[in-house]
Parts: sequence; C-alpha cells; structure tokens
Amino acid sequence: MRETAATAVFEDSRRFLLNLAYRILGSRSDAEDAVLETFLKWRESDHAALDNPRAWLTTLCTRHCIDQLRLAHRARVDYVGTWLPEPIHSETTESPEQMLELSSSLSTAFLLLLERLTPRERAAYLLVDIFDLDYPDVARAIGVQEAACRKLVSRARAGLAEGKVRHAPPRERQEQLLDAFHAAIATGATAGLTALLADEVELCADGGGKVPTLGHILHGKAEVLAFIHDSLRGYWGDYRWLPADLNGGRGVILASAGEVVASVTFAYDELGQVSNIYIVRNPEKLAGLELPGRGAGDG
Repeated sequence: MRETAATAVFEDSRRFLLNLAYRILGSRSDAEDAVLETFLKWRESDHAALDNPRAWLTTLCTRHCIDQLRLAHRARVDYVGTWLPEPIHSETTESPEQMLELSSSLSTAFLLLLERLTPRERAAYLLVDIFDLDYPDVARAIGVQEAACRKLVSRARAGLAEGKVRHAPPRERQEQLLDAFHAAIATGATAGLTALLADEVELCADGGGKVPTLGHILHGKAEVLAFIHDSLRGYWGDYRWLPADLNGGRGVILASAGEVVASVTFAYDELGQVSNIYIVRNPEKLAGLELPGRGAGDG
C-alpha cells in the first residue's frame, strides 16, 4: 500500500479512534497522543499483510489506551483536589434518542462513572455498548478470549449503575438552566436557578492545584446556592459568559482577556433537575477548548 493510500486509510478511522480514546482516557490531549502513536506505528506496519486495517488500528489504539489508563489511575491518586475529565466541544441535537446516546457516552457524569472500572472493563464496555462492535472483535482488540470479554462487559454494566446518568432533558430545558445560572452570577437572583436544582445537587471543581478552587465537594441545594451567590458571583462577574456545546449537552465557557478560564457542565436526574455541577479550572485541561465563534472540533 502506497504511503498516500495508507494515510487515507488511517484518516478514515481517525475520528473513530479519537472518539474511542477520549472515552477510555477522559482526556482529549491524551487521546490525541494515543491516536498519534497509533498513526506512527501504522506507518511502520506491513499494510499488505493486514486483512482488516480498521480492526488493526482499533486494537493498537485500544491497547495503548489501556496501558495509558493504568498509568493515569496511579497518577490520579496523587491529584490535587477533585479530578474531572477534560472538557471537549461536542455537537448537540434536538432528537431525544440521539441526545441520550451522546450524553450517555460523553457527559462528565458518565466519564466519572467509567472511572470505577478497570482499564480492560472500560475498553470492553465502550467498544461493545457504545461503538457496537461484536464480542469476537472486541476480545481480539483487548487481548482476551471471547468468554472473558463477555464477563468484562457484564461486570462493567453491573458496576456503572448507568441509569443514574442517562437523563438528558430537552435542549430548551438546558438553555433555561444556563439563563438561570447566568442570572445568579450576574445579578445575584437565584430564584430561577433554585427551581431547577435537585435537593441533593452536588458541585465540584477541578483546579489541579494550579489555580485556586474548591477543595471539597459541595452537597445540597442550600450549600450550592450559597457558594454561587457568595463566591462565584464575585469571582466570575467580569468574565465573558459563553454558552457552548460541551460533553454532549449545553454548558458554559468563561473567558477573560481572550483566554478560557473555566468550563461548566451539568448532569440531570430523571425529573430533569440538575443533580451535578462540574467546574473545570485546571488550565491544562482547558487548553483544548476554543472560544465559541472561533471554530472547534467535536467528540
């Protein structure tokens, strides 16, 4: 296979590999590194000997991500404060079925649930339930027998309690939340936001020890509203407020002097109320975000 043809074959799979790697690793930058490593090894491979290049690329990328995730889990033990996945731009849709599928595999809440799984469980589950690959193909990709692969997926499904994060309210409801959240920040008026929060809502923030942020998770509507009114309002009052499609739903990017300084995403309960608010302020995790209007990729 000529180099130009080989590159074209890889490019046909790049988006799939990036989507897979991000969901395994929870980091856009690490996912891009995994895809680059896959490409470099693809260039060195004997293409003529490959019956199924897509399967070969999937196997290589998956195994690299599993190795990286093992290392990441060790590093996260020493992470300063709350660890959250790296936010990414995404496209949303008004189709309830498509929105549910997207949010269930891209949402911050779901990616945090995936942290409960072993690296192999996570990869096997994603390949089978999110990317719809057959068990024999997934077993080969992660290097186990098919029976073992089925057990990995079964354990993953049992461990995820998936129903808790598969709730995606209509886009209009999400826009209503953003307006209410902005009003609370801009004017201190929290009545509209209060009505949209679940009683047991939680708020957490990830600064990675690089910028000041919350050192613990806030629990309950009263505590969360007090923090928004008394703290965020003062800190965020002068930031540009930029609604954006993030991690499969409507979120917010905050900017100052042309730089992204924070992102906010949400999770919802079965009633459409906000169950979790996730704030990322770690500059390293915000580096891949584009200010709305400048162009951005999707996940």
